[in-house]
Amino acid sequence: VQLQASGGGLVQAGGSLRLSCAASGGTFSRYHVGWFRQAPGKERGFVAIRKQNTYYYADSVKGRFTLSRGNAANTIYLQMGSLKPEDTAIYYCVADAGIITSSLRDPRRWHYWGQGTLVTVSS
Repeated sequence: VQLQASGGGLVQAGGSLRLSCAASGGTFSRYHVGWFRQAPGKERGFVAIRKQNTYYYADSVKGRFTLSRGNAANTIYLQMGSLKPEDTAIYYCVADAGIITSSLRDPRRWHYWGQGTLVTVSS
């Protein structure tokens, strides 16, 4: 499956943005899915993950970001609200069919990656 992330851009602090990730060559129905991000000079870290019917969020985004699936089985979204300058990063969507729960937060364990979309939050 190939992933295509979109929706990034420049937004002021306190604003909102919705990222999309479209799958081609397959659908998300048989995959665990999520979003990671990488800020300049920092390691890639997990943002939000859906494994079966359980959602996991990084503490830094809990209550502000929501991962959801679209009506079509080949799209997922990351709704981001109350954005802060520290949310500035390249955001990547990910998918994997067999990742185990203890490995969810490890980017090395995810098999499929989108190309990334840049989110810049100005203060």
